[in-house]
Amino acid sequence: MIRLHDYWRSSASYRVRIALGLAGLHWEALPVDLVAGAQREPAHLAKNPQGLVPVLEIDGLALTQSLAIVEYLDETRGLGLLPGDAGQRARVRALAQAVAMEIHPVCNLRVAHHAVARSGGGITMEGWMQAFIAPGLAALEAMVDDGDYCAGGELTLADICLVPQLYNARRWGVDLSPLPRLVRIGAHLDTVPAVAAAHPDRVAAPVTG
Repeated sequence: MIRLHDYWRSSASYRVRIALGLAGLHWEALPVDLVAGAQREPAHLAKNPQGLVPVLEIDGLALTQSLAIVEYLDETRGLGLLPGDAGQRARVRALAQAVAMEIHPVCNLRVAHHAVARSGGGITMEGWMQAFIAPGLAALEAMVDDGDYCAGGELTLADICLVPQLYNARRWGVDLSPLPRLVRIGAHLDTVPAVAAAHPDRVAAPVTG
């Protein structure tokens, strides 16, 4: 049995759901309510001392950190998410990390809530998110290919990171009109069944994928 401890709106969980779908795997979804603080409960901390989602129980392992999980699935299930050429692999990882390690951490709800609370009313959640998501995606717009995928002619790790970030951008009212490449790539990716099935609106209630 594969078990995924996740939260429906978590970008990191969203990435892993896409990869699981691409692998054609079935899993039991075990929601962790981040708003209610379930990630800080002892039972969850025993699985991930960082108090984060996702945690993927698979192959006798309990894996954490979404990029590490996706690369594990890529390596063990042959998803082809990273090119064979070393230089192209480095480029795909750079695109993925531009989202997962640059935009995502500062827009994590813990960070944003802390900033808003300490600002004395000077910062709103929407303002904080827009201030970091918009320039981060603008940089990514200049880095991706002018095609249906972020890099090359196939779905890669970079695309798996892009999809949840576009969801977040729309959620927080980021203007995507200056980002035609990313919007086009996102629209194409939305037609991929595994991507569509991983959308937060499809997994808001406890389900088994």
